[in-house]
Amino acid sequence: MKILVVEDDRKIASFIQKGLKEQCYVVDVRHDGDAGYDLASSEAYDIILLDIMLPGRDGLSILRGLREAKNTVPVILLTARSGLNERVEGLNLGADDYLPKPFYMEELIARIIAVSRRISGEPLSVMHQGELMLNLITREVRRGEEKLELTSREFNLLELLMRSPGRVYSRTQLLENVWGYDFDPQTNVVDVYVRRVRSKIDPPDSESFIESVRGVGYRFRMLT
Repeated sequence: MKILVVEDDRKIASFIQKGLKEQCYVVDVRHDGDAGYDLASSEAYDIILLDIMLPGRDGLSILRGLREAKNTVPVILLTARSGLNERVEGLNLGADDYLPKPFYMEELIARIIAVSRRISGEPLSVMHQGELMLNLITREVRRGEEKLELTSREFNLLELLMRSPGRVYSRTQLLENVWGYDFDPQTNVVDVYVRRVRSKIDPPDSESFIESVRGVGYRFRMLT
């Protein structure tokens, strides 16, 4: 797989390049938007990892230009911003996924594999973990044969955690990504919603899918 990384932070770009090369990917790197757009427009890539904040052309401008030119290369946006509108705009412009910074290399590789599967025709609209199933199109949640009733906010919270198993999200990150705007940092709304989701998805007499990380936040874990 040939991957283009457009990222102006050279440390992050080097980190990504090293991690992907260890997985035997072929990786090109550009550190500004103009050079990244030129390469993306002239070379064939399997996936582009595109930072949104770039010198020269920004990431959304690059994405818009590629899609207007009928270039359908899969694009994963990398963003340090938490604004919901920006993520929505990127997806509306034709991005295939987005990954907030900071992230683990394992998570990035998993996103690359997932996007590759979707492009190759393998369904990505359904997420599974054990007996737990999320349908991202119908927004249906099931545990085995049982249909679970989650509110829209509960579903969004579970989807975010389930997309990145093992990643620890702070309460602030969960507020920014699920609620989409700033809350009083002293609010306990995240804890309330986690308890609600747990009460609905966890198998009887079993460990919880959502693990509390003391002093930090929460993460989704694989149950054996």
